[in-house]
Amino acid sequence: MGETDETKIDRRSFLQTAGVVAGSALASSALSYGRILGANDRMALGHIGIGNRGHGLMTLASQLKDKYNVETVAVCDLWKENRDRAVSMGERAYGRAPQALQHPEELLSRKDVDAVLIATPEHSHSPLLKMTADAEKHAYCEKPMGNVLDEVKAARDAVKQRRLIVQIGTQHRSEPYQRAAREVLRSGAVGEVSKYEIVWNYHGPRWRGRPEVKRIREQDTDWKKWLLTKPYRPFDPQLYFEFRLYKEFSSGIADQWMSHGIDLVHFFMNEQPPRSVTAHGGVFAWPDGRENPDTFQALVEYPTFLVSYATSFGNDCDSFSRIMGKKATLINIGGEGSPRWKIVEERGNHEDDPTIERPERWVTLPGNDTPGPINIGDDDLSHMSNWFECLRNRNPQTNATVDNGYLHSVACIMAAAAYRQGTRLYYDARAEQITERAPTH
Repeated sequence: MGETDETKIDRRSFLQTAGVVAGSALASSALSYGRILGANDRMALGHIGIGNRGHGLMTLASQLKDKYNVETVAVCDLWKENRDRAVSMGERAYGRAPQALQHPEELLSRKDVDAVLIATPEHSHSPLLKMTADAEKHAYCEKPMGNVLDEVKAARDAVKQRRLIVQIGTQHRSEPYQRAAREVLRSGAVGEVSKYEIVWNYHGPRWRGRPEVKRIREQDTDWKKWLLTKPYRPFDPQLYFEFRLYKEFSSGIADQWMSHGIDLVHFFMNEQPPRSVTAHGGVFAWPDGRENPDTFQALVEYPTFLVSYATSFGNDCDSFSRIMGKKATLINIGGEGSPRWKIVEERGNHEDDPTIERPERWVTLPGNDTPGPINIGDDDLSHMSNWFECLRNRNPQTNATVDNGYLHSVACIMAAAAYRQGTRLYYDARAEQITERAPTH
């Protein structure tokens, strides 16, 4: 099917918003308080945390090095093997090796570093983002923005106080198909939404069995620095690499998968905090010593609609998302980040005549009449491009701001706590606190 009136968006304005078009001439900008850069000056990047995800971010940045005149000048990781690998990668990408540093404080003290990319374990995201803001550096911080409420607030406030340009790593906000689907939703084609369902599944002992566990030695890292804000415990190589399975450091499914899913809820449905959350789950498929559930479901109440989020690691049954309105349903076929969106019209009370067909059409990109989506893949550059564009143009309104990161963190923190406590939790938006009773104001 071709593009309909309800799915048409001006191509140029859409792509500029998505951050995938070069745009106009780059304006002069003050990237850090200590250094003034002109339009053609190099942006110096530092990376904190250069394991698998950090390596991926380094790759994305290097693919944009010529377009935005960026260079990785310093890499930081507590583990020597990761540092060595990152230095080799930087030398191949930029023609000269970045400086290798073990501790974040060393990187943040460099006056020539304009912006920092943070891809460390989840328990350190917020503390390191705050440290980066205190050093007056701009940042790209992986999701979730944090999993301790007070730490997330402190990081957000430090960034906003200094008007720094921060992109949180919820990259689906920048992807063309997610933005096109949001325009369909906002056109009114779906009607008043009452329920938003997300089911993302996987078959396997997710996050268990990392090969690095057998390679790391305590003397090759800094265990106490890795623990950061957490109480001391003896060195544990499994915890070091498989931290998503341990409740003191991560909530697992909520931190990793639900953070993306609930962030898209906020993106599609206009940013607002949840009213209440309940959650259930358990270790039903992979009893391998993990502390976090391999099967998890949360109900998140918003003022005008309900969200159901579910993940199973014991069965790879078809994943989907559904935004259910009175006029139609906007359906995503597939798991996290799938570009396959279609809109299916309502047929009224189906019990009257179940043979009545419901018209459906694919959501297509502006200017593209292909009936189905084009698979843009995992190497989409739109989110990193958006951050670089905002850095060059001194624009703090990235596609995924710290306010967006704060909201997805609140929802996931509530879901994890509701599961662990076995109770319904509420959010007091005025006080910015999670409570066991509904706020009275």
